[in-house]
Amino acid sequence: MTDALNRLADAMGILPSYVDQTGKHHPTSHETRACLLSAMGFDVSTAEAMHRALDDLAERANRRILPDWIVVDEGTAPPDVPGAWTLTREDGVVETGQIALPVLPVGIHRLDLDGDVAWLLVAPARLPEPPRTWGVTLPVYGLKTAEQGGIGTYRDLAVAMETLGETGAGFAGINPVHAGFPEDARAFSPYAPSSRRRFSTLHIDVGADPGSQGELIDYDLSIPRQNQALRAAFDARTPDPAFDDFLMREGDILRRFALHQALSAHHGPYWSHWPEDLRDPWSDAVRAFADANPDAILFHCWLQYLAESQLGQVTRACDSMALGLYLDLAVGTHPEGAETWADPVLFARGVSLGAPPDAFTKNGQRWNLAPMHPMHMARTGFHALAEILRAQLKFARVLRIDHILGFDRAFWVPDDPAIPGAYVRMPKAAMLAIARIEATRAGAVIIGEDLGNIPDGLQSDLAASGILGCRVTMFEQRWDADTPTFLPAAAYETRALTSFATHDLPTFAGWRIGRDIDWRQITDGLDDDAAAEARRNRAADVAALDRAMGGDGTDALNAFLAATPSRLVAVQAEDMLGHVEQPNLPGTVYDHPNWRRRLGPRVADLARAPGVQAAATTMKTAGR
Repeated sequence: MTDALNRLADAMGILPSYVDQTGKHHPTSHETRACLLSAMGFDVSTAEAMHRALDDLAERANRRILPDWIVVDEGTAPPDVPGAWTLTREDGVVETGQIALPVLPVGIHRLDLDGDVAWLLVAPARLPEPPRTWGVTLPVYGLKTAEQGGIGTYRDLAVAMETLGETGAGFAGINPVHAGFPEDARAFSPYAPSSRRRFSTLHIDVGADPGSQGELIDYDLSIPRQNQALRAAFDARTPDPAFDDFLMREGDILRRFALHQALSAHHGPYWSHWPEDLRDPWSDAVRAFADANPDAILFHCWLQYLAESQLGQVTRACDSMALGLYLDLAVGTHPEGAETWADPVLFARGVSLGAPPDAFTKNGQRWNLAPMHPMHMARTGFHALAEILRAQLKFARVLRIDHILGFDRAFWVPDDPAIPGAYVRMPKAAMLAIARIEATRAGAVIIGEDLGNIPDGLQSDLAASGILGCRVTMFEQRWDADTPTFLPAAAYETRALTSFATHDLPTFAGWRIGRDIDWRQITDGLDDDAAAEARRNRAADVAALDRAMGGDGTDALNAFLAATPSRLVAVQAEDMLGHVEQPNLPGTVYDHPNWRRRLGPRVADLARAPGVQAAATTMKTAGR
């Protein structure tokens, strides 16, 4: 049984071992192999069942003439095939022929040959470099002041984009705005979405009662009031031909999402808690619900229309920017949301995406996000990934893919805490080709968050694809040096987005005083001796960075960032405004006010804030 288990795990890309960032070797246990294979849909209860699975895989491989997918460089013909073929182009045009295939436009095309289906992923070999510019990252939820109360809106974001563009900023980046769980006011993390193919209704501006004032957003008050305001606006709407066109254009995919949202309003936000016959999107019970509730479904279609209309206003407000709106793509989706309900075979069950142990999390991380099944992705032409990217690039000209390491290998963590996680190999070449295809359609820049336990060869593959990496100043040190030594600005990569930190890390002011260490004492129980040592190490790091920057303030930091050769430089709004507290503290949910902090000034005044003006002057002086 062990031999069959190991062979099946190898066939499905489950890596036999890995080395974590601390240098520790982790062999993949039999329990982990069995759990991950079960999550992929295999019966691992007996050796006979696994041998049948291996025989089926071998029979399929021997029978097939073509692979499931082929990456083809734009402007070149696909390789010849041995026989008569039928080609269905992405636009629906069907061609037939023999052996030689034509040069095809950028896109995902279907090739049929003697019962085999192969997907031709026609992509440019490399994306063009972006202009050398700078931008601002800010939280859209935090664009309301404490006095205004409530949650920042897409219209607030449009104002921010227009005024920041006037300072010379080439882009402005925000947290993910994927569709969430409006029926659960505590599910406000932008990185645990219900669907990455649709947009959050939380930020639609319909004049909702703000619900809460004060320095921190109170979602328990604001989300129900937002939902009430949205329903009132829907009930008061007038005929709109543009909405009718939107419904026709988006078709059944939109209606399937809206059906999920309508079911959530009746039965609760998470489909695993629904009556069993409603958990299957194709069941008779679901069809009966849809027939009985057309108004509820239309309501959620209309909300997506509003969200996209207002995001369109945001993109139009970016006209003066070199690039424009920068969106963030979450690495995964919630296991009980709209995405997993509508396409259940795409996602593995009983496991979560996560990360292996490192210097900060000795037990690793479990993100409670559903992994995509690589075999299903390949056999369906990677259309799900393409649709996810396309949804964001409808509005963004810069897209950051969170944890792009998952394009190479994804760390799957079993739901059973007693079973350790392991890596699953992903179809990297195909996923990178899909990213190039969708970026080319939109004329967009792709940034891959290549931080953490980086697989060998990934960064060179990203570079070859023209996908930028991420460089975070607080991590750009010579780790083999005897004393803290930060890299000089000139040593930074050209092919990168460079910033001091990220939304998961302390602000510049907070880092300098060790505010994150304070929070580790509060939330993780870090003892006094360990905290004291961490503060001594931090003081040494601060002194070392000051030497590298030639100063100790935000002006020196901005000048340092501006001087790097990196094509893109991002300055966090929190740093320009002198904030000490960080937006999110990883590993916490409610014991730190994640995603609740406001920026402070009115959005119309943000670009005039002294720190923003100073940063803009520094960047302009440096030729950005």
